[in-house]
Amino acid sequence: MQLLSFVIPCYRSEQTIEAVVSEIRDKMATLPDYEWELVLVNDCSPDGTLNVLKELAAKDERITVIDFARNFGQHSALMAGLRQTKGEIVVCLDDDGQTPADQADRLLNALNEGADVAYARYDHKKHSAFRNFGSHVNEMMARFMLGKPKTLQVSSYFAAKRYIVNDMIRYENSYPYVIGLVLRATDNIVNVDVDHRARETGASGYTLKKLLGLWMNGFTSFSVKPLRIATVIGVFAAIAGFIYGIVIVIQHFILPDRVQGFASLMAVLIIFGGLIMIMLGLIGEYVGRIYISLNNSPQYIIKEIYKRGNGNESD
Repeated sequence: MQLLSFVIPCYRSEQTIEAVVSEIRDKMATLPDYEWELVLVNDCSPDGTLNVLKELAAKDERITVIDFARNFGQHSALMAGLRQTKGEIVVCLDDDGQTPADQADRLLNALNEGADVAYARYDHKKHSAFRNFGSHVNEMMARFMLGKPKTLQVSSYFAAKRYIVNDMIRYENSYPYVIGLVLRATDNIVNVDVDHRARETGASGYTLKKLLGLWMNGFTSFSVKPLRIATVIGVFAAIAGFIYGIVIVIQHFILPDRVQGFASLMAVLIIFGGLIMIMLGLIGEYVGRIYISLNNSPQYIIKEIYKRGNGNESD
């Protein structure tokens, strides 16, 4: 009998997480070939989520609750949850009920057929327009920066085999990006069609700031393509400037009475000055992240771990 581990990052989910856990429990009752455990990670939610999670853990010894000291984000919460799991297969999903836990067997079937990782694919996402836009940009970034196949759709609902998870949790740098870790570990990834539900209550925890931070992790954590792009732009800019300089010299001899335009000179200075500042900022982002990683800044800080029968554990 295989042990199946579920990992759910939780943030502002006091009204939804009980239904998600109940759905997992009901689904696993129909899969007699699997035992299961559930790791719930409270990402320092400001509402009553922690109390709800502790009540769930008190009622079921299969449930473990990890409480963060502050908000570290979804991907750090996933990494903490993955490190706590023991199952041969790990399933990650959301806390809002939009990712259907009762269809986890579809992901399991894909792994049993030989895939290393199975991602849920939705015909129509029922997120807000802002969240769908963020997901679309994230998809494009993963394709361009990380080499994700165009036909592969990634989402927060996926299942992975143990050896993939073991490779993922070896990553200890300060800015984890789960999609990048999966793509780094294997090419044997498939999509599985599942439904996507409308949010019944609350709103997405992803703000513009969090989405920008997520994109920056993808840009800088697993690819040097931004630096290469900056190099290419710099080369083309230098060539354009050289050609423009030749044009000015020729005009000086052909049209000696022509007054050279101050406005065009200022426009060129502003454009190239802006490009230089962008490239310096990009390099600074890389250097800053290297500095933070060298200082052993943690991916997360665990305040307490709650599990029935074992008391509380502190990290």
